[in-house]
Amino acid sequence: MAGFGGDSRGRSPLLAWIGEPADGRGIRFAAPGGEWDFWPYPRLASLTEDVAAGLRRAGVEPGDVVCLVQRPGPGFVAALFGAMLAGATPAPIAPPAVFQDPGRYREHYAGLVATARPALVLTEPDLVPRLGPLAPGVPPAPLGDLLAGRPSVRRSPQRAGREPYGGRGPDALLQFTSGSSGRARGVRVPYRALEANVAAIHAWLEWTPRDPVASWLPVHHDMGLIGCLICPVARQSDLWSMPPEDFVRDPRRYLACFGELGARLTAMPGFGLAHIARKVPPAALAGLDFRDWRAAIIGAEPLDPEAFERFAALLAPHGFAREALLPAYGLAEATLAVTGLPLREGWTSVRVLPGSLAPGSPVRLGPEGVPVMGCGRPLGVEVGIRAEDGTPIPGGTVGEIVVRGPSVADGYAAEPGGSTRFDGDALLTGDAGFLLEDRLYVLGRLGDGLKIRGRMVFAEDLEAELARAGVPAHRVAAALGHRRAEPTVLLVLDRPRPGWPGLAREVLRRRTEGARVVVAAAPIPRTTSGKPRRRELWHAFLSGGLGEAPHEDPGRGERDGEDRTGEEVAG
Repeated sequence: MAGFGGDSRGRSPLLAWIGEPADGRGIRFAAPGGEWDFWPYPRLASLTEDVAAGLRRAGVEPGDVVCLVQRPGPGFVAALFGAMLAGATPAPIAPPAVFQDPGRYREHYAGLVATARPALVLTEPDLVPRLGPLAPGVPPAPLGDLLAGRPSVRRSPQRAGREPYGGRGPDALLQFTSGSSGRARGVRVPYRALEANVAAIHAWLEWTPRDPVASWLPVHHDMGLIGCLICPVARQSDLWSMPPEDFVRDPRRYLACFGELGARLTAMPGFGLAHIARKVPPAALAGLDFRDWRAAIIGAEPLDPEAFERFAALLAPHGFAREALLPAYGLAEATLAVTGLPLREGWTSVRVLPGSLAPGSPVRLGPEGVPVMGCGRPLGVEVGIRAEDGTPIPGGTVGEIVVRGPSVADGYAAEPGGSTRFDGDALLTGDAGFLLEDRLYVLGRLGDGLKIRGRMVFAEDLEAELARAGVPAHRVAAALGHRRAEPTVLLVLDRPRPGWPGLAREVLRRRTEGARVVVAAAPIPRTTSGKPRRRELWHAFLSGGLGEAPHEDPGRGERDGEDRTGEEVAG
């Protein structure tokens, strides 16, 4: 990895910046009133070394896990790299959101702590009374107490006598998945995988220390944690960091990081493009110049070509280059990035005829097909497609995406129980897709698909079609499965407006002929990255916990008999 070496003390290259921090560059954290709180790298390096010393004083040993339940800020950055510097494995966990269901967060947090078995939980002072009762065996400690060497900060005995994860020394991260298809799982990311993925991303984007970054992503798992925090810090690039809620409230401030302050690189899910195009009027862009905005990586969910077009059209009058939008594919089990569109190549999509979306089917293209965007080419890994029986299948054929290479993680910290799994040196992603001319095209989760009359239907495609019909993407979620042995498509609308249920049924019947369509009105549970928790919705539906939307289709009332809650659930 040329240009990305460790320091003379044998530290990982990810930590080399601590020994030689760049003066004049650093991280600017969003502050009230439109201000930014600047932390230069020498100041961050000093705080990071203090955290590492505090962890050692507290009895944390190499191979121990340290959970970080902190808001974005200098304390989180120092705790993340300080744990690595102390030889421990940081495990970031998102803190509770203001309006989050307390019961759901309690279950989520307790499950993650049970998986991580941490030696210590570092958090904010105001979160200590909230987190303490959720996992009584591991009391949380404020970062300030650790830095002050207060005797109340003590290592938990949970990991005493256990080997470090992987048996080859401490991992760089215990990274939790976003939990879009079930309970979040802890992925063991060794140093070799994190170093390889960071180096691949740097090479892909031609990233130098003088390429500033701006991000609004959560810093608690893959895209925000690695792509928009570890990558810029390892390069010692300037970084503007704002919390997601600030972006939602004021996306123009995020755009100003590029149009006024000089940021050039970023990453976000596709719904971020749609939010900007929906909330920022053209007049609000007056005075902004986006000519130096080189790369916006777009991933984390199936991509909508129309969102790309609307975003590019909004910013083009101010110098934004269409080619700066870079579709990508990745997942936590591959550390982060798997494929990405090369710089300056320009994104494209193909239209796949619905009848050729089933696994094992040769892809057939046509003007009436479903638009599918290309997600670029492999980034330092090998990407293949396999059939349901596990055999490799040729390009242009739909199957499960398989990844091999140095960025693949070492496995899970506990029994996974999901559609993504490790098989020797192969990562079986649980995602359906195909390869054309070395580009990867991603169709969606295999666990979020349903075969209806011999053809495969994916939940993400249904949601995208409804969004094009006028139902906002953040107010709709689909879940697919069998109910009473009947293929069923469940569509959940969050606070539906009059007309949405009827429109939804009309759209879905065209795409799901042969399946029963049920439209429900209910809040949509989502992961920390904004993805619908489809399995949670499906189980609530089977148990009668979802309220049906008004204007149910006449003549298609409920059949007599009890729900068969043991019916097959997709994925």
